[in-house]
Amino acid sequence: MRVVLRFDFLYSCYIMTPTGFQTFGPPHLIVLGLTLVLPILLSKLARSASDERIAVRIGYLLAAMLLVNEFSAWGYRLWQFGPEYMVRNHLPLHICGAASLVTAATLIFRNKYLYEIAYFWGLVGSANAVITPGAMDTGFPSWRFFQYFIVHSGIVVAVLYATWGLGMRPTLRGLFRAFVALNVFAVVVGIVNLLLGSNYMYLSRPPWGTVSPFFFAPWPWYIPILDVVALAMFFAVYLPVHLSRRRESR
Repeated sequence: MRVVLRFDFLYSCYIMTPTGFQTFGPPHLIVLGLTLVLPILLSKLARSASDERIAVRIGYLLAAMLLVNEFSAWGYRLWQFGPEYMVRNHLPLHICGAASLVTAATLIFRNKYLYEIAYFWGLVGSANAVITPGAMDTGFPSWRFFQYFIVHSGIVVAVLYATWGLGMRPTLRGLFRAFVALNVFAVVVGIVNLLLGSNYMYLSRPPWGTVSPFFFAPWPWYIPILDVVALAMFFAVYLPVHLSRRRESR
């Protein structure tokens, strides 16, 4: 997953990669639609069910989907590239890899602190990755296509389901806790990068070939820029909840 907040769609509404994936092509548009429709339908099902256990079981199913997808991707890459390449490039140390595990744990344990991290990391990081999948290198119906969108769209679907279906809500304090956790995680990942010579969270160098406007500054100055952007985006995804609470209080 790219920790980079990609806003390529501000410049182009249609991009063809050399390997055939089309941003905003038909398969991508279907994925975008399902990413929004599925949590709505699942949340309605959970709220309308007479048995409260149904809502919990739906959460378990979404958690299982995320975990199976994540573990199968580890196994495939380990078999395809070997342990050294796997450790240096495919540990769950990018934001979406970590958010996938935290989101699954949120649905299993329904812990508010895990939910806060899943909400802010997941919606900000994964929603951008779904809208502008710059990391995609193959189109539908390749394994990579399904694996990529199951993890990124799956995080968005699961977080929205936890919010709408299970009734969990982020708080302003939770926003700052999630931001502090993000920076602590970045420090840990930076140490791992030094030890392994890796580039998790793109802390060691910018991603190759990116056209993101947030990489106009050289390393390491783009890192604090992205940190500020992340905080601004945290407030953006918290704003609907804040406005909803104000409306309810009135």
